[in-house]
Amino acid sequence: MFSVSNLSCSRGSKRLFSGVSFALEPGHWLHLEGDNGVGKTSLLRLACGLSAVEDGEIQWQGQPVSNNIDEFRANLAYLGHQLALKEDLTPLENLHFDAAIAGQFLSMADAKAALSKLGLKGREHLPVRVLSQGQKRRTALGRLLLSTAKLWILDEPFVALDTAAQKVLTEVLNEHLNRQGMVLLTSHQAVSLAGQGQSYRLTA
Repeated sequence: MFSVSNLSCSRGSKRLFSGVSFALEPGHWLHLEGDNGVGKTSLLRLACGLSAVEDGEIQWQGQPVSNNIDEFRANLAYLGHQLALKEDLTPLENLHFDAAIAGQFLSMADAKAALSKLGLKGREHLPVRVLSQGQKRRTALGRLLLSTAKLWILDEPFVALDTAAQKVLTEVLNEHLNRQGMVLLTSHQAVSLAGQGQSYRLTA
């Protein structure tokens, strides 16, 4: 289980949000909603451990994340606004680079299959810098297809995707939930996924 309790966040002297609490069980997902600038991305970064917690607590499997940050990160897949792609590498090379950093073996067949499912067949050997924004996002989403992490935290994953790619991503998320994974995501569009879902509206 993943949970946050009484989480607060400020930007300079401005309080973005306070008292945020929710929990995710295996097979469950949560759609984080809110107006622009209310702090959705900041909350996701806190949840991932990319920003320091000011007030409140984040727990993984009933224990504070700070007690075993390595185990938590091994079970976390995060996709933010910044896609963290190497522009001079190809989509295939990016996926292999990410796997190597994580200490995981990735076969060429699995990498090609992930990119093909996301509509990048024929572009897997092109430098990322020549791809469209949507194709770059699909490359980054390829990490999810190959991920064994239990918790996926995704910041606007449907942005810059066409209808076909949105459908594929929805299928990927549903497969993850059916495997008892968990998903925390933001999206400006309506979200309908498998498993037990809930919405949490973030306000100042």
